[in-house]
Formats: sequence, C-alpha cells, structure tokens
Amino acid sequence: MVGADIGIVLAYSAGIMLIFMISWIFVKPLRFLGKLILNSLLGALFLIIFNYFGQYTGVYIGVNEVTAVLLGVLGIPGFIAILAVRLLI
Repeated sequence: MVGADIGIVLAYSAGIMLIFMISWIFVKPLRFLGKLILNSLLGALFLIIFNYFGQYTGVYIGVNEVTAVLLGVLGIPGFIAILAVRLLI
C-alpha cells in the first residue's frame, strides 16, 4: 500500500513540474515580446515629445514603426544614431 502512495505522489509532482516547464516555455517569449512592445511605445512617445520641442530648433525625426522599434531595442544610443543620421542627411 505504501508503494502505491509514493507512486501517486511522484506522478502528481511530475505532472506539476511538467505544467511549470510548459508554462515557462510559453511565458518567456511573451514576456520578451511585451517588453519590446512597451519599450517601442515609450520610444514613440519620446519621439513625439522630442518633435514637439524640436520644432523650435528645426530638427524633426519621423515617428514610424522602424524608429519606434529602434528606440525600443537600442534606447538612448538608438536615439543618438537616428539623430546623427538625420543631421547628416
């Protein structure tokens, strides 16, 4: 009788570990995607604010998907790169 109880406990614990492993596999990419989307939205907001104050200096950077994602991925160095390209062109 004791052997069957340990077998059931091991089966349940293996099932719970399997559920945790599968959920970790699916949640990890979604967390990365959510972070990328959040950073891209913040990058677009930063570009909008920069363009609002940039109208006084004549520097304008277009707000589109590429610039927002570039700012979302690279952050401040991405903004400096976009600004340098804009000023050189």
